[in-house]
Amino acid sequence: MNYASAIQTTGQIALPAWRSRLLFVLLLAGLATLLVRAIYLQGFHDDFLQQKGDARYGRVVELHAHRGMITDRHGEPLAVSTPVESVWASPQDVKASTPQIIRLAKIVGLSPEEVKSRLNAPREFVYIKRQLPPEQAGKAISLGIPGISLQREYRRYYPGGEVTSHLIGFTDLDDNGQEGIELSMQNLLGGKSGSQQVIKDRRGFIVEDVASLRAPKAGSDIALSIDSRIQSVAFREIKQAVENNRAKAGSIVVLDAKTGEVLALANWPSFNPNNREKPSTALIRNRTVTDLFEPGSTMKPFTVAAALETGKVRPGTVIDTSGGVLMLNGRKIHDTHPERALTVAQVIQKSSNVGTAKIALGMSPEVFWRSLSDNGFGSQTGCEFPGEAAGKLRDYRKWRPIEQATMSYGNGISVNLLQLARAYTVFANDGELMPVTLLKQQTPASGVRVYSEDTARKVRDMLEMVVRPGGTAPLAQITGYRVAGKTGTAHKLENGKYVDRYVSSFIGMAPASDPQLIVAVMIDEPGGTLYYGGQVAAPTFGNVMGSALQLLNVPYDAPLDNVMQAPDEIVREEV
Repeated sequence: MNYASAIQTTGQIALPAWRSRLLFVLLLAGLATLLVRAIYLQGFHDDFLQQKGDARYGRVVELHAHRGMITDRHGEPLAVSTPVESVWASPQDVKASTPQIIRLAKIVGLSPEEVKSRLNAPREFVYIKRQLPPEQAGKAISLGIPGISLQREYRRYYPGGEVTSHLIGFTDLDDNGQEGIELSMQNLLGGKSGSQQVIKDRRGFIVEDVASLRAPKAGSDIALSIDSRIQSVAFREIKQAVENNRAKAGSIVVLDAKTGEVLALANWPSFNPNNREKPSTALIRNRTVTDLFEPGSTMKPFTVAAALETGKVRPGTVIDTSGGVLMLNGRKIHDTHPERALTVAQVIQKSSNVGTAKIALGMSPEVFWRSLSDNGFGSQTGCEFPGEAAGKLRDYRKWRPIEQATMSYGNGISVNLLQLARAYTVFANDGELMPVTLLKQQTPASGVRVYSEDTARKVRDMLEMVVRPGGTAPLAQITGYRVAGKTGTAHKLENGKYVDRYVSSFIGMAPASDPQLIVAVMIDEPGGTLYYGGQVAAPTFGNVMGSALQLLNVPYDAPLDNVMQAPDEIVREEV
């Protein structure tokens, strides 16, 4: 019977037996292959499936570390971190209607277009809005949009605002320091972030915290040397001085004369670090350490100290001031108050340029340079504040006589205000130069001897004459305290030429019998009719120093009627 007759007889198709057996074998082989593959993937090579599962249902979330707190020397907070929530999304999991997007945008303070743009980003993780208050972030989550979650972060808050902004600085959105102490102490304050693995459901919601892969490590707290009470006074007074004198800017530093600790440091104009809009560079730079200026007559005490130390002069040595005029290499040095002769002490009291120049020229360039260098001029203070300028002190081997003469009264040399304040510790500590620091010190600081005790005390006595009637700064007197200090008034240098714009300064210490504090004031470009240091900077010194001494309960060292009436016309210094 053939194949056709078989069909006709039975009415059915009869397949050869070998074909059915082959089909069975093939099906059995396929099942065996699948079984082996399943065993291989799940028993010996499960990484692949694990990765795919994690990609669909798992995610590693960063855990931000709590940033360390910054306090003043008494524990008052200057920078603290408060918990906030950031709204983030996994774009591939987000399923949101247009009304939901509009409501979400309104809650987080963005436009609907911005929210859509972020949700359409070709990434697995995007921020919708960072650092929101927990209540506001909670409203965003309550919309129930799949794929949108919260992440705990911390936002920096500065209780002092603009009062401490130049000192403390600020952080960025990722809580990394950008300026000031926040930047210089980043390694200590920042801590280390951690991470946590979480599981999402099929709608994109986080349903379980699986494990902490790495616990976050909180940053360390830092106690600064700053006294918040004195800082507030210093800020208020420098702001007032700039505004009263219509000046471009102003800076002030208050030092503990015995330890070199910075008790206050302020500038005006200032900025509010709590405003997340980044201010201009001109506003955020800390002028006390970044801005250089020619110190003018505040350098004269160092010239005299060097000469006293070498034995070239004594306080009573008479200097021929030639009627207030000195011609040197075709250049004229002159005084506004011409005198035929002045003692060394009177040279300081009346701020004679001619007298100071003659004293300087009586020393070798190397000796004079060494004295200035030993006082820290031309090098950084060591406070490690970001962006500190070292100042300029030229090599003595390149000096000409006219340069040595002008440098003696503060022209041709540049300093920052903190550097200048530090240098005056040599007179407050009987010849020892103290290190400066912005951190609270637990152990007494040790200084470096620059001058003998006798030299330092003689210069301090001369500086007391400056604030008495007949000196350049009677407006720096303080009720109940003896004061020693020096005025400075210098033309500003622009394009290699001195112009009729000024930097006015006063650096002083009190009580002069045993100095506890040093206050340095600098007013940049006073715009009124008054511009001498004794007129615009000395009164600010007096206000800050007087308040600070009272706050620290420093005993009086003078009668309460010690302040003598300043003359209508104070002695002015030529610049």
